[in-house]
Amino acid sequence: MTLSGFTRWLYRGQRPNWIARILNRASAAVASSGVTSNYLVTLEVTGRKSGRTFSLPVVIAVVDGQRYLVSMLGDNVQWVQNVRAAGGRAVLRSGGREEVQLEEVPVLQRAPILRAYLQRAPGARPHVPVNKDAALAEFQRVAAAFPVFRLASE
Repeated sequence: MTLSGFTRWLYRGQRPNWIARILNRASAAVASSGVTSNYLVTLEVTGRKSGRTFSLPVVIAVVDGQRYLVSMLGDNVQWVQNVRAAGGRAVLRSGGREEVQLEEVPVLQRAPILRAYLQRAPGARPHVPVNKDAALAEFQRVAAAFPVFRLASE
């Protein structure tokens, strides 16, 4: 099995399997500590049904000085639905705590952000059907399938 095949296997059905959940917990703990790069952080969002805080590692894409989060698994994932239900309120952890407001980016503005994201997030590449070096038009073709959120500090 190739690395990209393994990565897709970890998230079959757009949900992490038990191995992916363990790896995500470990990655979130490391990212929260602040010892990783400044673009690997832990996102904390309140669950829309349980009210519990959920944490997951995310990669921040930067375009024109703005920070963005991308859902590599598309629209039908829990963290995206929880962010929408919370009105965009979330917390980033990377050595410290930053309260943020996540604002969904319109589809027509997503292509350059998706490209920047794939440059920084090699683990996301098997999930996005575009080569990381493709033309913007290719990213625009798939942009509607991948939610993008702009980060604004509160």
